Amino acid sequence: MWDAINNAYTWFVAQMMTFRATDVIDIIVVSFIIYNVIKIVRETRAEQLVKGILVLIVAFILARIFNLQMLNALFTSFFQFSVLAVMILFQPEIRSALEHIGRSKIAKYWNKLSGNRGQEEEKTKQIRTCIKCVVEAANNFQKSKTGALMVFERQTKLGDIIDTGTIINAVPSTEMIGNIFFNKAPLHDGAMVIRDGMLYAAGCILPLTKNNSSVDSDLGTRHRAAIGISENSDAVVVVVSEETGVISITLNGVITREYTRETLNAALEELLLPNPTEKSERIPIMSSSKKGKPNEEEKIQK
Repeated sequence: MWDAINNAYTWFVAQMMTFRATDVIDIIVVSFIIYNVIKIVRETRAEQLVKGILVLIVAFILARIFNLQMLNALFTSFFQFSVLAVMILFQPEIRSALEHIGRSKIAKYWNKLSGNRGQEEEKTKQIRTCIKCVVEAANNFQKSKTGALMVFERQTKLGDIIDTGTIINAVPSTEMIGNIFFNKAPLHDGAMVIRDGMLYAAGCILPLTKNNSSVDSDLGTRHRAAIGISENSDAVVVVVSEETGVISITLNGVITREYTRETLNAALEELLLPNPTEKSERIPIMSSSKKGKPNEEEKIQK
């Protein structure tokens, strides 16, 4: 026992003697990666897949220990293609993680440094004008109980969604949005995609949310599509209910409801403008419960 302790101590001292400053950076980076992988895996479908993989690894170790030749050969063949299998099984999670990196603050700062300041100011002005048009149109839809689904594209590009609709690339106006969602218009059933402050496409088909267990049964296809696209991207989606006229926003798979003209305008400016000039102290919004009725008041701090 004493020899084992002495050998371990000698090994530890030898390792510390070769320890460099770059090793600290190495440890921090690896720890950060492991932490974020655990964060992505936890409370998602990937958690169950990881458990299954761990069971296979344990079985493989036992097969090696007890010299189970056929089982050992089977697991050896399986783990030879483990990298490809992991990429296939965790494709949604890997894609989500890469998109999250692309939307990180570092990426945003890089875009600001590499972009033209004059163009950024013009783009901000265009987005602000578009927000006002969307808010006015949503207010009109609320009064007339006209269903609408308006998607604001942000960092995640929605080219695959745009391909399912019709490109219009129009200057935003309340009248144009009203015409698109008029119930006799050919594009009213789909979603409108807004890119860089322009009404870029209409009649687009959105993916429905797969998380049906946590979505209120009273919410229809329009709201489920809004939640679905917000789960797969960083888009901000404005929904107007055809049955009740209630205005909602979906973001990151979460739907908030009961917006008014003022709170909708403030929320969209906070979410879409890089540097909103006019900020209210708080934006009161209502989050829906599983039964579809407001049950908790949330506030976005400005």
